Order: sequence, then C-alpha cells, then structure tokens
Amino acid sequence: MKSVDEKLIRARAQFRCEYCHLPQAGHDERFSIDHVIPRKHGGHDADTNLALACLRYNLRKGTNLSGVDELSGQVVELFNPRRQKWDEHFAWKLEALTGLTPTGRASVLVMNMNAPERLLLRRTLIGEGILNPH
Repeated sequence: MKSVDEKLIRARAQFRCEYCHLPQAGHDERFSIDHVIPRKHGGHDADTNLALACLRYNLRKGTNLSGVDELSGQVVELFNPRRQKWDEHFAWKLEALTGLTPTGRASVLVMNMNAPERLLLRRTLIGEGILNPH
C-alpha cells in the first residue's frame, strides 16, 4: 500500500470498525486498513477507498465485493462505508447486528458478524460501557 494517512483513516472512523462499529479501545488487535474495493478489482490506495476494519472482518471480506442476501437469495453488493450510511443497512438487537437491507444481510453473513465469540465480546463491552449500541 502506498503512503496512506492512517491517522486520517482512524480518526474519520472515530477509532471503530466501519463494518461492525466495535471500538478499537475494546479490542486487543490493532484494526487494519481495508480496501473497500480490493486492488484485485481495480481499487486504489486513496483514502476514498479505505476503511478501518477489525482484522477479523478484513480477512473474512477479503476480495469479496458481493454476497448472497439470505432472504431473497439474490447476489448483492457488500456494505461500502465510503458510499453508504451504516444505520441504513444495520441495526443493533442487543449485542447482535441485524442487516436491514439485502446489502446489510449479505455483509453480516459474509463477515460472520454474529459469531458467538463476537457476541460475547460485544456483550462484555456493553457491560463495561465501552460499546453503546443505538
């Protein structure tokens, strides 16, 4: 990756994963910089194509641009934090993330956002006041 202003990326994301909204403060691993559109698909290194992501979601997303919406069975684009608003595609249900749209549902599924260990981590962070889902 060319010289990227990581401080800008981290501050813009308010130091939380732009996919699951987990705060960096509640996570031991340093969040990574994700190419929203992977280089493999013509994505670039400009900040307009970069997002702060939990390492887990960056690895699970990989070079995927799409996933299957479990309700319709249709192939749809994954959530793009540079073009889309998080709260239009996701909602909190206690410590779980729910996809509100085909894009949200496919993103939750592809990135396995509600894996048991993630639910436990979020429940703990909510209890400690580090995560405040709205």
